[in-house]
Amino acid sequence: MLTPQPPKAAPVEIVRVEVPAPVYHPNLPEKVKTLPVEWTVLTPDLMKEYVTDLENGEAPVNVWYSLTTKGYENLSQNMAEVQRYIKQALNIIDYYKSLDEGGTDDATD
Repeated sequence: MLTPQPPKAAPVEIVRVEVPAPVYHPNLPEKVKTLPVEWTVLTPDLMKEYVTDLENGEAPVNVWYSLTTKGYENLSQNMAEVQRYIKQALNIIDYYKSLDEGGTDDATD
């Protein structure tokens, strides 16, 4: 009597496919839209003229804000610091978008 032979098993091929997860790239916020600002430099003569016109009822009542020279320099440096921060943040966003093969370069638009 013949002993039945077990069927020959074909080797199993294991295929490993790595698919990266899709990366969501949200749209950047709209660009900053500034409104016009009217600057008036108050000199002693201009201030005297304004007070005289105001007393005569010929000038609008305005509220005046003033900055010292150092205060204006600080304001200017603060705005430069904000610009630096935004540029660095956009560079970081560009870097991480470049790591994703499907990333687009929208941050510098």
